[in-house]
Amino acid sequence: MAIALSAITMLVLIVLFIIKEGLPFIFKIGITDFLLSTDWEPAAGKYGIFPMIAGSLWVTLGAILVGVPLGLAGAVFLSEFIPQWAMKTIKPTIELLAGIPSVVYGFIGVMVLAPLIREYLGGPGLSIMAASIILGIMILPTVMSISIDSIKAVPNSYREGAFALGATHWQTIHMVVIPAARSGIIAGIILGLGRAIGETMAVIMVAGNAVKLPNSPLDSVRTLTANIALEMGYATGMHRQALFATGVVLLIIIMLLNYIAMTAIRDRGKKK
Repeated sequence: MAIALSAITMLVLIVLFIIKEGLPFIFKIGITDFLLSTDWEPAAGKYGIFPMIAGSLWVTLGAILVGVPLGLAGAVFLSEFIPQWAMKTIKPTIELLAGIPSVVYGFIGVMVLAPLIREYLGGPGLSIMAASIILGIMILPTVMSISIDSIKAVPNSYREGAFALGATHWQTIHMVVIPAARSGIIAGIILGLGRAIGETMAVIMVAGNAVKLPNSPLDSVRTLTANIALEMGYATGMHRQALFATGVVLLIIIMLLNYIAMTAIRDRGKKK
């Protein structure tokens, strides 16, 4: 109990520290000016983080568009179409992707992906597209692992009932199995989304870090996490408080996503 409470205490202390440092700044500047202004010039007293919010949303949406279809398709294939012994070998291998340091993904993005985008699609290469592809690969283990567990948890009687009614294997999967596992799949997607929006190092390396509103997937952006990591080392005074306030916004977003994911998982448990 003491060990469990100590972990919770550390989390509470971290949250309270970030809120204590950042919340007064938000009230001082004004929530509207802080969240919706497009000017980020700390030296001039301008602290608008809307370009970073937009950049985070663009990159996260791109990661979901890349990672979710691949993750769900892989989960269906591993759960329904290959022998059990092969699934037991392939699934742990895919989950090893989660153990690769994010800087390695970023290095591959800078050296391989960004030059390809720059040569064949235009733009600076370091862009929303590059960051989305890298993050889409990084969230694959989360989306795929939870989706596999959710699909495997669907009772075989569901499949047998569909087969008895004359459904094909594919009809059974997309009309019976996937809807039955929907809450777990959604939870995996949301947890992957939380991982994508909270990623720092890989995004710093491949997103370009331009403080501007993007107009296309080929534009460079700066995310909330990258903004904190890049400027915290030399920030002082109001500038430092603004970065803590950025952390408050990021913390609220991630907590909301995790709450939605936990609600989806709890709903799945009630249906069982």
